[in-house]
Amino acid sequence: MAVSVIQFPGSNRDQDMLDAMAHTTGKPPHNVWHADTQLPPDTQAIVLPGGFSYGDYLRCGAIAARAPIMAEVIKAAEQGMPVLGVCNGFQILIEAGLLPGALMRNASLRFVCKSVGLKVESTRSTFLSGFSKDDIWSCPVAHGDGNYVCTPNMLKRLQDEDSIAVTYANGTNPNGSVADIAGITNKAGNVLGMMPHPENIALPHQPSQTGAKLFEGLLDLAA
Repeated sequence: MAVSVIQFPGSNRDQDMLDAMAHTTGKPPHNVWHADTQLPPDTQAIVLPGGFSYGDYLRCGAIAARAPIMAEVIKAAEQGMPVLGVCNGFQILIEAGLLPGALMRNASLRFVCKSVGLKVESTRSTFLSGFSKDDIWSCPVAHGDGNYVCTPNMLKRLQDEDSIAVTYANGTNPNGSVADIAGITNKAGNVLGMMPHPENIALPHQPSQTGAKLFEGLLDLAA
């Protein structure tokens, strides 16, 4: 299994994601630079990690979404390749048009760094095949712009398509996201964006390994 992790100027969770992918797949993933114009030819899945790409200027993810490598990421996603975006990666997926809605400043106007409860709302996507609906698990967040917003019509569409993947559980919504949304998929289920950081609960030395189940779902989706 060959996974490509995209690194942008300002990414700071890329090494965490590279470590998690290496542990999950048993081989080093590709570390792909934003200015590259081609993905490695054996790429079977793509991950956009967290951080502050381009210093979060204009809007979070807005410049990164127009980086040269993103044309290849968009094409691969449209052809059904699994694509995961975490935190800033989620913001980039939205700015690239691969996922709907927008991610705004946290309602508190403060950067939030803590563990929150996540509830699995849908296992329609293979990303979450290792979970059961309504499972609740703890996962770290670290962001200042994680407030997911969308129109009422778009929210209904997400609900009707069963595209709300995970929500903040038990009153732990850290940012004011509509309907407590923490992560969504596209209609096809091969693109997942989420604000929490599963790569920080995936390795043996970390507080739990629950996040590894999501990465195993990524591998199943790519198989």
